[in-house]
Amino acid sequence: MTATLLDGKALAQAIQAELAGHARAFEQAHGVRPGLAAVLVGDRPDSRVYVASKRKACEKAGFASWLHQLPETATADELRALIDRLNADPAVHGILVQLPLPRHIPETVALDAVAPLKDVDGFGAESLGLLVQGRPRYLACTPAGIHRLLVRNDINVVGKHVVVLGRSTIVGKPAALILMQKGGPAADATVTVCHSRTPDVAAHTRQADVLLAAIGQPRHVRADMVKPGAVVIDVGIHKLEDGSLVGDVDFAAVREVAGAITPVPGGVGPMTIAMLLENTLLAARLQRESEEGR
Repeated sequence: MTATLLDGKALAQAIQAELAGHARAFEQAHGVRPGLAAVLVGDRPDSRVYVASKRKACEKAGFASWLHQLPETATADELRALIDRLNADPAVHGILVQLPLPRHIPETVALDAVAPLKDVDGFGAESLGLLVQGRPRYLACTPAGIHRLLVRNDINVVGKHVVVLGRSTIVGKPAALILMQKGGPAADATVTVCHSRTPDVAAHTRQADVLLAAIGQPRHVRADMVKPGAVVIDVGIHKLEDGSLVGDVDFAAVREVAGAITPVPGGVGPMTIAMLLENTLLAARLQRESEEGR
């Protein structure tokens, strides 16, 4: 058995085309484009690439975008001051602070500074708290992309066992919360979260109907860790010494066991950007509603 490929790139392109139409309609109705401001602290090459790809997607979909760069030596107060200015700018509907930050600035500085209605990354305390309560506003973009992949590929998780490898607030925790929501598409799953302190991880993964790998280790998930016919979602992306890109899953081996699998690249990554744009459009609408309700 060779697994079906879950093509995140093609789906993301379709979603971005839909969003472009919605963005045009928003601009015609309100005279302003949905706008995303990216904040980059330091000069990490991978962060520059990620931000550039997000800005390119904005441009293609007809969104306004801005890049604000601070040097590696910037202080936490300087970062807060920049975010405060963006919070106050009515043209900016969403704020993306590219992580990781330099070591001397705690990530909570950025998470706490971004106004809740502009938290299009979905990492802030209010966004995650609303998700816990079952009334989400902005879903964290990578878990939202995973969810949309499942929905648009008609993968039913109701009552199914989902195993999540990794407990980060960027992927693992919000993904588990999304898939265990009550009601709606790709919900009502029974979710197990495994992490670095979980003994015998493979004993859990072999029980998974859906396995979500976000553990940050290249090719960590082997074929003998996967239940035959399972859906495997690979969140990881790693550049090897030969320049090739691989995920957290041993793709070639696992593809012969799984029922469906995301490739790396071209799986979850493009969906993350599509969901960032979707959140930005939602933010523009919510902020317009808030202004009109005053």
